[in-house]
Amino acid sequence: MATTATVTIASDIYSGFSGISKTMTLTKAGTLNDIEETTGFSRRRIASTDQIDLVVMADLQVETADSKAAKVYIKNIGDGKGNIDKSVFVAIGLGTIGSAGTTADYQEISNLYGGDWMMIPLTGIDATGDIQAKAETDDLVVLEYVVFFEA
Repeated sequence: MATTATVTIASDIYSGFSGISKTMTLTKAGTLNDIEETTGFSRRRIASTDQIDLVVMADLQVETADSKAAKVYIKNIGDGKGNIDKSVFVAIGLGTIGSAGTTADYQEISNLYGGDWMMIPLTGIDATGDIQAKAETDDLVVLEYVVFFEA
């Protein structure tokens, strides 16, 4: 059974914009074969400004010399009790933070404010480290996430 992702955007900001609705099937790298593995749906509570490993790519066996596909969904759901603060964000990055805070292979890619979400397509070659998360404040923030991948 195929796993698909659908995004629909409707807006009245610009009268010439009729909207976007796109669907993609999550497939293995370079093929039409469906991705068959998932981490399952998870939540991570963050209540400090420490950098954390949200997803350890090596645990998924995606981090290899061979190009393997992964799709990662992450959403900032606020405090997990229905309270979403649009002014509080969690920085999401790829790579690893080395000893003494060195960031030679780390790249921040987004700030997820309360209610924001992202879907990142990755390959084993692109995923040189982990998916990192770092909250802006010590206020409780909950991230929900799931990784679809080929083993």
